[in-house]
Amino acid sequence: MTDCLIVGVGGQGTILASRLIGTAALKLGFDVLGSETIGMAQRGGCVTSHVRIGRGIDSPLIPRRGADVILAFEPFEAARAVSYIKPDGVMIACDGVVPPAGSSEVCDADAVLRYLRSAVANLYVLSGREITENCGARSLNIAILGAAVSCGALPMSIEDIEGALVERLGPSRAEANKAALRFARTRLSA
Repeated sequence: MTDCLIVGVGGQGTILASRLIGTAALKLGFDVLGSETIGMAQRGGCVTSHVRIGRGIDSPLIPRRGADVILAFEPFEAARAVSYIKPDGVMIACDGVVPPAGSSEVCDADAVLRYLRSAVANLYVLSGREITENCGARSLNIAILGAAVSCGALPMSIEDIEGALVERLGPSRAEANKAALRFARTRLSA
């Protein structure tokens, strides 16, 4: 079984990423259960998706210390999710901070990334700026998903996710995201 927790803020594509993973896993013959917590997502609040892939899954929720992989589209959300990762789990996190709506406070992403490096044994940090400059602002979620597949954290291939993209988004929108899927493969660094 593979348990994947996806965290971000409203508008980052957390739900789409979970649906792409689920679609690809179903096509591969796995059972899939999932759950989403959206809350105040439309106002920039946190979004969490649980995706459980395997056989005989009895609950859609991942228990604390149960996530094999965490995809974090925002570093503060990554820090909030640390209690879910297994000791040998993989976290792929974006370094780009999304400040809370209406906040004028400066967020210290470096301090959060230092914390993540001390708390997560298998942490990969991707540059949000680099992803958006090379793939577009709406492709961050797809690039991080591509990184998870490329490092073997999810039981599927890039081609499986490409198929899910076509099924979910249609051929033209899928084509625009395929480069983002492959982009992160060369950017993985612990």
